[in-house]
Parts: sequence; structure tokens; C-alpha cells
Amino acid sequence: MDQAKQDKIQAAVFRRLVKHLKSNTDVQNLDLMITADFCRNCLSKWYASAADEEGEQVSYEEARELVYGMPYVDWKSKYQKPATPEQEAIFEARRGRKLTK
Repeated sequence: MDQAKQDKIQAAVFRRLVKHLKSNTDVQNLDLMITADFCRNCLSKWYASAADEEGEQVSYEEARELVYGMPYVDWKSKYQKPATPEQEAIFEARRGRKLTK
């Protein structure tokens, strides 16, 4: 497979992942961090960083809006729930490991 085709497929996978995350607002970022060591915010940081590597200026907030489908503050007020004591304990136990940023 040539690089152009691989890039096209990877872009399609990224779009599908973002669409999936937008459609599953019940999945909290903390749940993603606990389970997969990344969350929507990580994805936003990776997007902004990759844009920068390509000479494009995309702010973290712009990248967040792309990933969340709305300004982060709006998503947070609509969908983010307080962490449960169990979630906090699991997350804190994992903090000893390097988390993906």
C-alpha cells in the first residue's frame, strides 16, 4: 500500500473515531483515561501537535472543538458528570504509570 492510500485510510479512521466519540457522550473522559490511557483532550492535543508539525496553526481549543463537536465548555456543562469515588481511586492508582498526553 502506498503512503497516500495509507494516509487516506488513517484519516478516515480518525474521522470515524471522532464521530464515535461525539455520538457516545455518555462515555466520560475519565473512563477513557482509566481504560485506554487517552481521552478526547489527548486526541485534541495530538491533533494540534500534528498540525504544528505540518506548519499549520491549530490551537488546542480549536482542536478540542473539532473533537468535541462544540466548544469544550459547552460539552463539559452538557455531558461531563462528576467523578465517582471509585473512578477517582482507579485513576489515582494509575497515576503512577505514565499517562499518554
